[in-house]
Amino acid sequence: QVQLVEFGGGLVQPGGSLRLSCAASGFAYAYYAIGWFRQAPGKEREGVSCISSSDGSTYYADSVKGRFTISRDNAKNTMYLQMNSLKPEDTAVYYCAAHLGPCGGLDEYDYWGQGTQVTVSS
Repeated sequence: QVQLVEFGGGLVQPGGSLRLSCAASGFAYAYYAIGWFRQAPGKEREGVSCISSSDGSTYYADSVKGRFTISRDNAKNTMYLQMNSLKPEDTAVYYCAAHLGPCGGLDEYDYWGQGTQVTVSS
């Protein structure tokens, strides 16, 4: 059974940090690009970051560049999103997703997690 499970969401003050984890099972994780997406209330889901399967290339949305860092541990079938200098506008449900291929658009991803809430507020 294919599963992607996110961990690490919560409430944090502006300027704080969180690390999200995404644990994968039931598929050949090492061959998949893994992406993080987020969806704020009343807004469309948007791409945040992605890490490729082939060479570990990383991609970031302009809104999070310099603040978020994506990484993966293929031995543990786990991917991480370190989020620093968080802002209220980062508040959203964060989803991890897997794509058998390169990093791509939202519609290209094969598997999705259930999401974890991140709230940035004082």
